[in-house]
Amino acid sequence: MKKAFMGLRLKRLREEQRLTQAALAQRLGISLSYLNQLENNQRPLTVQVLLALNSAFGLDLQVFSEDDEARLIADLREALSDAAFGETIAAVELRELAMNMPAVGRALVTIHRKYRQSIEQAGLLAARLGEDRQSDVPVLPSTPFEEVRDFFYLRHNYIAELDEAAEAIAQAMDFPIGQMDTALAAYLADSHGVKLVFETIDDLPSGNERKFDSRTSTLYLAPGLRPGQRAFQIGTQIAMLAFDRELTTLVDGAGFTSQEARGLARIGLANYFAGALIMPYGRFLAAAEQRRYDIELLGYQFAVGFETVCHRLSTLQRNGARGVPFFFIRVDRAGNISKRQSATDFHFSRVGGTCPLWNVYEAFASPGRILTQLARMPDERTYLWIARTVSHARGKYGAPTKTFAVALGCDVRHAERVVYSEGINLKTANATPIGMGCKVCERPDCAQRAFPPIGRALRIDETRSRFAPYATS
Repeated sequence: MKKAFMGLRLKRLREEQRLTQAALAQRLGISLSYLNQLENNQRPLTVQVLLALNSAFGLDLQVFSEDDEARLIADLREALSDAAFGETIAAVELRELAMNMPAVGRALVTIHRKYRQSIEQAGLLAARLGEDRQSDVPVLPSTPFEEVRDFFYLRHNYIAELDEAAEAIAQAMDFPIGQMDTALAAYLADSHGVKLVFETIDDLPSGNERKFDSRTSTLYLAPGLRPGQRAFQIGTQIAMLAFDRELTTLVDGAGFTSQEARGLARIGLANYFAGALIMPYGRFLAAAEQRRYDIELLGYQFAVGFETVCHRLSTLQRNGARGVPFFFIRVDRAGNISKRQSATDFHFSRVGGTCPLWNVYEAFASPGRILTQLARMPDERTYLWIARTVSHARGKYGAPTKTFAVALGCDVRHAERVVYSEGINLKTANATPIGMGCKVCERPDCAQRAFPPIGRALRIDETRSRFAPYATS
């Protein structure tokens, strides 16, 4: 554990509990002078004191975790690099703010997100009125997809209410791991009177694998689905029918700004439930630890695909039974991010693209092959990344096959628990320097830079030579 000076957090805890210094010192079993030194950042917080805080107040130790601090630093760096703020905030100042005044930091991030929404709304209004919008401030839309991603991100990609409910059903019904499609179909019929139809139907929405007809209580599934895929779609429908109230409560409490965002969140939560149902938390975590997070072996055991395993691995953040904290992402060949889930602090920018040096893009050159990479961010944190392509086809002749690259990453300090670290010297291996996207990346000497960083001017000659239109290479 690194030295952690968190005096302001201790003071805030004491104020919230309405305790004097003497009373808190007594509850923690430490001397008054030692507590005074902790609160004034003269001594670092130790593991023993953290455990005492947990015992005395039932605090989740995540409140004092470095991962949460790094998540906030990443969010602050993105928000405060916006051109509207005018000047660059030094990394050391961001770290001080995140460590000592996290509530203020989160307020700044929230203000920036609301600012982005206002910019988008002003642009849309101007377009409707037929006005030419002249502004040097970039439009940074907060789409319904981004709203839903933020919802899962803020909850560390773990939804306890749904995860625990799904596990309870799987245990009570003794569903067979890896062979759940038939058992779930019987459960859906017995509990909700829903009939399954696997034949092709012409009006199945494009790209969809499931359609529910509430009038006839019939669930239509696309042809060609594998058993695990069928189980997932049936599990999603079980969530929609059996946990309608819970889904509504979660969506209502999130404060989404549009009906589209509410609808997307509801589907995302139902999909989360389905994954938790066919891969129950306790059994899946035990299998993952036993197999050292080998994605393909876990796929064989639970009869699901590579992407589904990656997605589930990014959710193992139950208090008291945490797995390796992973970041999961899915991109297409053009760099569009269609899925981004995080149980950790790794954070890519919403401001224009990601990093071309990241191995998720190299995966397209080696279809079906697992690629590994040690990557170092500008804040010097290093991550182990696993990337591979996955393809989705509807089975119809002439139908296009959708190909994506999925990537799973974790902080290097967890890498020894993961089978993909074998053969890599984690202490001496050279890590690839990557960033959060060119517009917010702090690396001035990157040969792959596509844009100058927002809010930071480059030399005139450098801008002309590297970023001017029609520049030659």
